Amino acid sequence: KLNNYNMMSSSLLHRRLCHYHSALLFLLVRISILALLGWANALNVINNVVPIVYSIAGSDSGGGAGIQADLHAIHSFGCHGCTAITCVTAQNSMGVSGVYEIPSEFLRKQLDSLSEDLPPASVKIGMIYSADNAREIEMFLSKAKRPPWVVCDPVMISTSGHALISEETKAAMVQYIFPYTDVLTPNKFEAEALLGRKLTSFEDIEQGARDILNTMGVGAVLIKGGHTIDADDEIISSSFSQDYFLSRKRSDASDSSTKSLAQRRLCDGEYGVWLRSPRIHSDNTHGTGCTLSSSIASALALGRPKGDSSSVGSSSAIDDILDACCLAKAYVTAGIERGVQLGKGPGPVAHTNFPSSYRDYPSVAFNPKDNFQGAFRPMATSSPISAVNILATSPITLGKIIPIVDSAGWVKTLSSTPGITDIQLRLKGQREEDIASIIEEAQGYVSGSSRDVRLWINDYWREAILAKCFGVHLGQEDLASCVEQGGLEVLQKCNMALGISSHTYAELSVALSANPTYISLGPVFDTASKEVRFGPQGLSTVSKWRSFIAPNIPLVAIGGIGDAEIAKLVKDAGADCVAVIGAITKADDIKNTVERLNEAME
Repeated sequence: KLNNYNMMSSSLLHRRLCHYHSALLFLLVRISILALLGWANALNVINNVVPIVYSIAGSDSGGGAGIQADLHAIHSFGCHGCTAITCVTAQNSMGVSGVYEIPSEFLRKQLDSLSEDLPPASVKIGMIYSADNAREIEMFLSKAKRPPWVVCDPVMISTSGHALISEETKAAMVQYIFPYTDVLTPNKFEAEALLGRKLTSFEDIEQGARDILNTMGVGAVLIKGGHTIDADDEIISSSFSQDYFLSRKRSDASDSSTKSLAQRRLCDGEYGVWLRSPRIHSDNTHGTGCTLSSSIASALALGRPKGDSSSVGSSSAIDDILDACCLAKAYVTAGIERGVQLGKGPGPVAHTNFPSSYRDYPSVAFNPKDNFQGAFRPMATSSPISAVNILATSPITLGKIIPIVDSAGWVKTLSSTPGITDIQLRLKGQREEDIASIIEEAQGYVSGSSRDVRLWINDYWREAILAKCFGVHLGQEDLASCVEQGGLEVLQKCNMALGISSHTYAELSVALSANPTYISLGPVFDTASKEVRFGPQGLSTVSKWRSFIAPNIPLVAIGGIGDAEIAKLVKDAGADCVAVIGAITKADDIKNTVERLNEAME
């Protein structure tokens, strides 16, 4: 009996070991696939990289602003914060009762000690307080072996409008710090102090940003909209907080003077961008300026290294300064909404986690004076959340997969394929004079199908309207052209559906502004089907995109989704639908492939 028991135990142990071995082997294979698909660049954990961010600023003994707020924000973005203190304040929620300047020699000692062991990916500069300290910071920046991103919050004027630094210090900051600054983040009062004039309208803000950029040596400027800008428009000013961003042309971008309208994006900072968030009426806003600038610095540290356009950081979706500004604005909006009063005076902005809510995420205002409320034709998805939000108003459900094809012949084939309800026609390389007839032919196949199939046209929105297609899909450059020509209003009047591509956080803000039918993200993985300048986004970015998009707007993932197994991973990450190319057009058995993809997206 004992021998039988031992044999049974040994057999059971053997089976369990085989099971664990198989599970481990499966896990190792999955990890290998993830690495091959380029996810390593999308996850800090895999790379084991924690970006270092410096805060060179003053200390707030009340804990709501200065380096205290900076460290909270830096940590929330998954970075490591280091500090070099310029001054120490005695303050509480009711005000500042004293300031002690840190001697410039000791500021130098702090910076030298940090830089020899913990070089920064980015630096946030806050209150400088003395001209000597400005010169020390300039010496530190000039000696950096690998220049970091530099975000300067020119702390000069308090929220109530009182001066915090001397004219000598302000002049030293402009002379020594601004030439190294990648983005300057003044509030309205600080921008006025730098310019020596009042800013009372949106036009004043735009001109002020141009003057700061042209005369003070900074790479970009974000004039914050926490204060009322245009007193003549109470509805807009009371409803929204709008920041104006303007930057110099990127060194790796084409010459703006030769850039055609079709090549521009609505988030290209060199043309000026208004970022819009709902205005939250709260007195608990202490430290918002410090928090915003340190959040920008942290987001930049997560993106591509400064001066290296050929590589990406831990997030391919952070490609430029405006991407970082969008994330920082979302973080501050969430913090204001959750801020509470701790003492007798105004409370500090709350510190949460990495931005994760569509309620806080900013959009791009095509016109800062326009309260655009229009929305495009809505569609539901198989998601229960989507169904609750939209099914009552729209009987149309977006398909789980959208094949992207390049000919009317493919549209004809797929129109009769079970399981396909949406097809996108992307025409590239055809003669312009042939485009309209190809689209009309393709729509004819869809209209003549015995099945309920919808045709989406990539980019050619006028021809899509004439052919009476269901919807249009626009890339960022074509969206800019469409907006410039009044096309969005025309599409809405024709009850057309609209899908918009996005690759970066700023492009997502642009897409949200149009209230589209769906928003796509790509490339999720490496792809050879289309040349794009953005690296693979990975599954973590899919999840972030889903959190930044309202539940009633479907998220479509595209790029490198070559089979049902990968589609399932993308679905689990938050995508409502996948757009596929080679998975369909190169399939030996299209019907079987469609069935498997649809099952994966259930």
